[in-house]
Amino acid sequence: MPYMLMVALGIIIVFITIVFLVNRYRKCPSDKILVVYGFMFGEGRSSKCIHGGGTFVWPLIQDYAYMSLTPMTINIPLTGALSQQNIRINVPSSFTVQISPDENIMGNAADCLLNQSVDDIEDMARNIIIGQLRLTVASLTIEEINGDRENFQTKIRINVEPELNKIGLNLINVNITDITDEADYIASIGKKAASEAVNKAKVDVAIQDKLGSIGESEARKDKDIQVANNDASAQKGIKKAEAEKRCYVADQESLAIKGENEAKQTIALSNAELKVIEAEAFRKAEVAKREAEVEIQKAQYSAEKQRLNAAEVAKQEIDKQKIIIEAEAAAEKARQIAQGDADAILFKYKAEAEGQKALLEAKAEGYKRLVQSAGDDVNAASTLLMIEKLQDIVTLQTEAIRNIKIDKVTVWDRGNGSGDGKTSTADFLSGMVKSLPPLHDVAKMAGLQLPTYLGSVGGKEEQAAAQAAAAATAAPKANPKA
Repeated sequence: MPYMLMVALGIIIVFITIVFLVNRYRKCPSDKILVVYGFMFGEGRSSKCIHGGGTFVWPLIQDYAYMSLTPMTINIPLTGALSQQNIRINVPSSFTVQISPDENIMGNAADCLLNQSVDDIEDMARNIIIGQLRLTVASLTIEEINGDRENFQTKIRINVEPELNKIGLNLINVNITDITDEADYIASIGKKAASEAVNKAKVDVAIQDKLGSIGESEARKDKDIQVANNDASAQKGIKKAEAEKRCYVADQESLAIKGENEAKQTIALSNAELKVIEAEAFRKAEVAKREAEVEIQKAQYSAEKQRLNAAEVAKQEIDKQKIIIEAEAAAEKARQIAQGDADAILFKYKAEAEGQKALLEAKAEGYKRLVQSAGDDVNAASTLLMIEKLQDIVTLQTEAIRNIKIDKVTVWDRGNGSGDGKTSTADFLSGMVKSLPPLHDVAKMAGLQLPTYLGSVGGKEEQAAAQAAAAATAAPKANPKA
C-alpha cells in the first residue's frame, strides 16, 4: 500500500507539473510579436521579443504581451513645405508602416510601443514622417521633386525609415498622390513641356509629310516609266510580227515570181514604220520622265516650305516666352529698386523731422529758462538776446562801408562863418561820423530799448525824459519803504 501511494503521488505531481508547464508556455502567432518582460535571468535587457514559435513565461517574475504586426496607413496632408528654391509646395501623401518583425528593431518597439494604442502609434509616426518629409523637400528643387518621382520617393525612404526604426516601426510603402505649389510653378513647367512636345510633333509631321510626298512621287515615276516601256515593247513586237508577216508574204510572192524589188520595198517600209514607232515610244518616255521630275520638285518645295513654317513658329513661340520672362524679371527688379528708394527717402525724412523736433524742443527749453532767469520779464529776455547779437549787427554795419574806396578828398576850408571856431572840414568829418547808425538806432530798429547805462540818443527833451524814467525806476530800489 505505501508503495502504491507513493507511485500515485508521483504520478499526480508529474501531472500537475505538466499542466503547470503547459499553462505557462506561450506561443506567438505569425501576425504578432510576443514580448516577455520582467526578470530575464542575466540576459542584460528588460524584455525579450519572439516572432513565431513560443517560450516559457515564469510566474510572478515575468509577464508577457502581444504587439500586432497589422500594417497601418497614415495620411500626411503636408502643405506649405519650403523647397530648395524657396517655393512652398503641397505634398499630400500616404505612408504604410508596421511594427518591425526584424530581430534588431523589434526590441525598440518593445521599449517604445508596448501597450500603446494604434492611434498613439500613428500620431508618433506621423510627427516623425512630417519632419523628415519637410527636410527631404527642402533639399530638392521643384524639377527634381516633380520630374523624378521614383528618386523623390527613394530619398523620402532614406530619410524616414531610419527614424521610424528607432521606435520599432518599419516603412512598407510611400505613395505621393499629387504635388502642387502656391506660385503655379509646376503648372508652368507642364505648359512648357506640352508646348515643346506640340512643336516637336509638328516638326515630325512635316518631315513625314515630306517623306510621303517623295515616296509617292517616286512610285508614280516608276509606274509611268514601266508603263511606257511595256507599251513600247508591245508596239515593237506587233510591228515586228507584221514585218515578218510581210516578209513571208513577199517571199511567197517572190517564190510566185513577183520580183525582188517588191520584197525590198516591203522590208524598207516595215523598217521605217518600226523606227517611227520607236521614236514615238522614246518621246512618250521622256515626257513622262520630265513630268515626274516636275512633280518631285513641287513636292520637295511644299515639304520644305512646311518645315520652315513649323520651325519659324516654334522659334517665335520660344522668343515670345523669353520676352515674357525677361519683362517679368525687369518689372520685379524695378519694383524692388523703387521700394528700396522709397524706404530710404522715408527714413531720411523721418530722421530730419526727429532732428528738427529735438532742436525746437531744445530752443524752447532754453528760451523758457532765459525768461525765468529774467524774472518772467519777456522784454528783458528779448533785450538780453538782442545784446548777444549786437556785435554781429555792428559788424554787418561796418562791413557795409568797409569796402568803399575814396581815392581823394579835397576840402576848401574858409570857415563856416558861425563864429564858434569850427571849420568846414571839422563839420564834414563830424557829419560823416554821425551818418553811421548809432547803437541805440540799431536796437530801436530791432524793436528793443537798451538800458540807460549804455547811453541814449535824441534831443535834450528825450534825454531828460529818459533820465527821469531811469530815476523813477531806481528810486524804489534805493528806498524800498518809501
